[in-house]
Amino acid sequence: MPAVLEHPASLLESAPETPAAFPAWFAERQRAAWQRFLETPAPKRGDETWRFSSIKRLDFAGMARAEAAAPAGLVTRSAGLEAPIAKFVFGNEQLLHSESKLPEGVICLPLAEALVSHGDLVRAHFMKQDTRLGSVKWTALHEANLRNGLFVHVPAGVEVEGTIEVFHWLCGENVAIFPHTLIVTGANAKVRVVDYFQSADESAAGLCVAVNDLIAGEGSKLDYVAIQAFNENTRVIQVNETGAAKDASTTGFILNTGAAWARNESLCRLEGEGSRSDMLSVSIPAREQEYDQRTFQHHVSPGAYSDLLYKNSLYDEARTIFSGLIFVDEGAHRTDAYQTCRNLFMSEDAEANSMPGLEINADDVKCSHGSTSSQIDESEIFYLRARGIDPVRARQLIARGFSVEVIERLGDEKVEEIVLRFLDDKFAHIASGGA
Repeated sequence: MPAVLEHPASLLESAPETPAAFPAWFAERQRAAWQRFLETPAPKRGDETWRFSSIKRLDFAGMARAEAAAPAGLVTRSAGLEAPIAKFVFGNEQLLHSESKLPEGVICLPLAEALVSHGDLVRAHFMKQDTRLGSVKWTALHEANLRNGLFVHVPAGVEVEGTIEVFHWLCGENVAIFPHTLIVTGANAKVRVVDYFQSADESAAGLCVAVNDLIAGEGSKLDYVAIQAFNENTRVIQVNETGAAKDASTTGFILNTGAAWARNESLCRLEGEGSRSDMLSVSIPAREQEYDQRTFQHHVSPGAYSDLLYKNSLYDEARTIFSGLIFVDEGAHRTDAYQTCRNLFMSEDAEANSMPGLEINADDVKCSHGSTSSQIDESEIFYLRARGIDPVRARQLIARGFSVEVIERLGDEKVEEIVLRFLDDKFAHIASGGA
């Protein structure tokens, strides 16, 4: 276990100190972010962006900033792809390991290094979008406390074949981390990044407030996968901000298997004609886990396409909330947008709240949205039992098949296998009663 500080830094009571090596502009942003955090009221039960949410989960008073060193062995435990093109391992935001075989010209560095060596490039893209899905206060807390993460810049015309992996380990009791991922692609570039979020300890309570900036240049392809597998005493807020230029294609995928409570906010701005966004998620909450998902598909330019598919398989007394909006600006004609949330109840005590929405301010558009909730058809269980499969395993196979439709849209067999491995680990955990 990491060493425990006698007086750990209080998360909410004192302003964090910006590392001396960071540029002056970033220090000023952190000071402004801390002030913004203090001045922004905490969400209330009546706020529309927090409708159905468990506001009590936002009590972070007992949390402290990560100061202790990460325990040994985390690099060995960072098991993902067999041969990633680059791999980074962080423990409590400290870089523990890095390796890279990336093409010449690609910048892929811990954010703390990139702020020093490529400060102007980071500044041009860092947290440019306004948070609008409810977590303004918490993104300000993130910005004020940010110490590290990953910065990726792929120049125009460069295609990265393979996947960049990043492991974020949360270590210690009542510790908070603030990882940040900033990915920028130039014109006609290509890159795929997988972020893993995991706990070093199976029971230590923790907090993670993560933000991603994904900026896809003209004609580029940017794929981002987040695998959230914290222990079930941890809380997480994850804010994903994506911008897609003309003819760019972005895919954002989130897998939720861990955490006691997870809040995902995903916004994509389709800023250029011919741009495309695929927003995907699979969540498997069990026991009393709660996953709160908020999305915004913002069609700024005409002739853009977006498709959202979220699937939740709910066990025991788990809860999910989904609130999604397709917003079409004036003049964004020929918009083609879809939004689907599907819930599969594995228990009569589970609860799913879904609020899909449309706001259209242009002509000649194709938009649809919807949500469905259902239980497993008993005829499917009967079919599998007739072939010698026990009822528990039969239900898991059905839930797995329900999720695979989303996972297959990742378009990379090796990444899909990794996602399915975490999915199967969660099913095995459920089958064992959480032991």
